[in-house]
Amino acid sequence: MPDRYLFLINSLAQGGAERSLVEMLGPLRASGVEPVVVCLQRSAVGFEDEVDGSGFDLRFLSARHLPGRVVEMRRLIRELEPALVHTTLFDSDLVGRLAAAGLRTPVVTTLANTTYEKERIEGDANLSKWKVEIVRFVDGMTARHLTDHFHAVSHAVKESSVKALGIEPDLVTVVHRGRDIGRLGSRDEARRAQVRAGLGIGDDVFLVLNVGRHEFQKNQVGLIRALRVVAAEHAHVRLLIAGREGNATEALASEIASEQMDSKVTLLGHRSDIPDLLAAADLFVFPSLWEGLGGAVLEALGAGIPIVASDLPAIREVLVDGENGILVEPGDVSALAAAVERMITDPEMRGALVANNRDRFIEMFGIEEASRGMLRLLQSVSSGDISSQ
Repeated sequence: MPDRYLFLINSLAQGGAERSLVEMLGPLRASGVEPVVVCLQRSAVGFEDEVDGSGFDLRFLSARHLPGRVVEMRRLIRELEPALVHTTLFDSDLVGRLAAAGLRTPVVTTLANTTYEKERIEGDANLSKWKVEIVRFVDGMTARHLTDHFHAVSHAVKESSVKALGIEPDLVTVVHRGRDIGRLGSRDEARRAQVRAGLGIGDDVFLVLNVGRHEFQKNQVGLIRALRVVAAEHAHVRLLIAGREGNATEALASEIASEQMDSKVTLLGHRSDIPDLLAAADLFVFPSLWEGLGGAVLEALGAGIPIVASDLPAIREVLVDGENGILVEPGDVSALAAAVERMITDPEMRGALVANNRDRFIEMFGIEEASRGMLRLLQSVSSGDISSQ
């Protein structure tokens, strides 16, 4: 009988953590694992249909509050008798840890972001500092006492989480996330022309793409300001931002209106055709203020598109500055504008980046390698023979 692994996540909404889990399911099943995905709630947009349509066991908890969710999850663990429970994102971490307490089922938590860094706590006006501290206390207590092992998506996340949660470094294994290059497809002229025609964008437009939900972390306001500077000298530039609405949506709309950038910037909202958008774009820009790894950067790397991104510790695990992308100081609008302008005016540099980045993706971030790493980790935890990597 194959090992059954129970994967608990908040939802399958469009996002990097969610995409990473979905990408991993097929290779795990091909390796003989029986994955069961459990979500705390449904999502109107995201990957539910993709998972359900592929024949995976997908379930949703009916309870809406913590005590009911814990009871319901504990009942599922007893019913399914999984070899382990894997949790992703804080709400699911808490439910999974409490539900498995006292049972013999080991718990593995994925650490997906640098959640408690000062850049987030001090910079994001949408956050309450005292609430963040309460969350960190609860997260740390349940992590230290109710979690058997941790998976970090990057060395930067491991370092941040060890410091913030007080967990032992030896209990954290780093396995970089991966993406399916087959799903991303190739960037050829026919595909580029077809996608652009559907978007109503001509071949003469220099098309910049950003992918990410509308949140302070993603710094899309800074990107719009940088594009305004670039557009003053390069009238043929245009920016598309693909991602679901969030706390920064109003600020983005206000920035576009106040700077009269509505002819240059389009908020696409949620899109299920990100690989096509990557094929149509000339440049991918990722100006985040902090990141756990940057799933959208992985997809841009695999799609073979030039990249400009923030110079963050996690991003440096994905990109080599000057070889696979151009890295700029986070939050520096002038530096971001200069990097975008360089990409517009230097086709040789764009060509060099394209030549390098797909090879790096295949070597380090293909879904096969990432899934093998996760399978080794999960098997080691379920067998009780685990050491950090």
